[in-house]
Amino acid sequence: MIVSDSARVLFVHVQKTGGLTVQDLLRHALPDAVPVQGLGGGRHARLGAALKVRPELRDYFVFGFVRNPWARMWSWYSMVQRRREAVEAGSEFMTEKLGRNQFWAKVMTDFPDFETFVLQGSDEVKRLRTPQVRYLRAPGRRADFVGKTENLEADVREVFGRLGLSLPGEIPRNNAGPPDDYRTHYTPVARERVAELFDQDVRAFGYSF
Repeated sequence: MIVSDSARVLFVHVQKTGGLTVQDLLRHALPDAVPVQGLGGGRHARLGAALKVRPELRDYFVFGFVRNPWARMWSWYSMVQRRREAVEAGSEFMTEKLGRNQFWAKVMTDFPDFETFVLQGSDEVKRLRTPQVRYLRAPGRRADFVGKTENLEADVREVFGRLGLSLPGEIPRNNAGPPDDYRTHYTPVARERVAELFDQDVRAFGYSF
């Protein structure tokens, strides 16, 4: 979660939605763009948490991004698997990061395949069952703009245009995995579980499998 007081803008970073790309662009355009301090949820804290520690942010321009829930779950799992491969290949950097990331460690240890990640993981790990809308809404306040990862470049340009900020000619994508069709990794049971968990997102943003 990034705030710029000069531009009066707050970016709510929902996991696995292209947030690192947006964060880096904001920091480049706004030198005073920094993480909101005092948040228990860190960079992926919810809007409500930010408003509790800094109530004046209610009057800022608030935006964030969401993603197709089925694609997002597969992206989450495959990201951790790439980290696992790096650790197994002897990456000291990734091994050190793994030691500080309890979520990655749990996924690697307890969820050996994607089906288990979706079915068991969503029971045991709160973030894996939390609808994205909950990050972007708080009592009496919701994000002013919600972009979609599937339309990242156009939506980023829309936000920056509203803020009067410049962007590079080509927007780089940070932390993106290789192209992959998430649909091929789902069984009917896993597909239905994601539909149940993220029904709010499906209805709010018009997503489908």
